[in-house]
Order: sequence, then structure tokens, then C-alpha cells
Amino acid sequence: MISYRARFVPAEDGGFVIDFPDLGGYSQGDDEEDARSMALDLLRTLVEDRMRRSEAIPAPRKYRGSIYRDIVLPVSESAKVELYIAMSAKGVSRLALAKRLGLSKREMESLLDLSSPTTLQQIERAYEFLNLKVQLTVRPAA
Repeated sequence: MISYRARFVPAEDGGFVIDFPDLGGYSQGDDEEDARSMALDLLRTLVEDRMRRSEAIPAPRKYRGSIYRDIVLPVSESAKVELYIAMSAKGVSRLALAKRLGLSKREMESLLDLSSPTTLQQIERAYEFLNLKVQLTVRPAA
């Protein structure tokens, strides 16, 4: 799963100012719950923006301290980001993958769009082309 540490700095007027040291960007939340929701939206936006511009997604660093919170993308979104990272690492373009999978340009963009619904089977086919396997691990919630 794609997980980054967000910095939650208490704001003078209440709530939190949020940023991701590895990715940049800022947001704000009125309380812990709102700040977590805003942080997830910000993480999606920052990652999607890098993917749209064909930029590298940096590996998350480990930050310690009480002001940091783990923000985790949902499974389907994480699978898409990991696919993008794998494509970049193997030098496979969107066009090459689309041709190999018999996808239109629109379908290929949907495959990497975090907000577009994609079946696990579609994502697995893309991983298979890259000679990679998808594994799912289920564990108790923290």
C-alpha cells in the first residue's frame, strides 16, 4: 500500500496545517478527523499530479515524532500508483502498455487515474505484462 507520513502542525486558530515533506503541498483541517481527510485528498492530488506530468514518485522516508501521521491510499489507488512506478522503473511507456493490453488511450488513462474505477483483473493484466505479480496481504486493523 502507498503510505506517506504527513506532518500535522497545530494551527494558531485551531485545527492543523498539513504537509507531506516528501511530496510538498499544503492543506488544513479543522480537527484531527478533518485533517486526516484533507491529508488523504492532498496525497491523492500530489501523486496524481506527478503521474500526469510523468514525474517520479519519491519513495517515502521515515519521519518520527508526534506531529506525523501515516496517510494511506486505498488498495485500488495504491495498485495504480505501484503500476505507474513499475512502468517507470522498467521503461515501459503508457502507449506501449496500452498496445500490449489492447487498450485505447482513454482506457489506458483510466487504468492510471486514481479516481476512475478499474477492476483488479485489468490491473493484474498490466502487472503480468511487466512480469510482476500482485499479492494481497490482509491483517488486523491497527
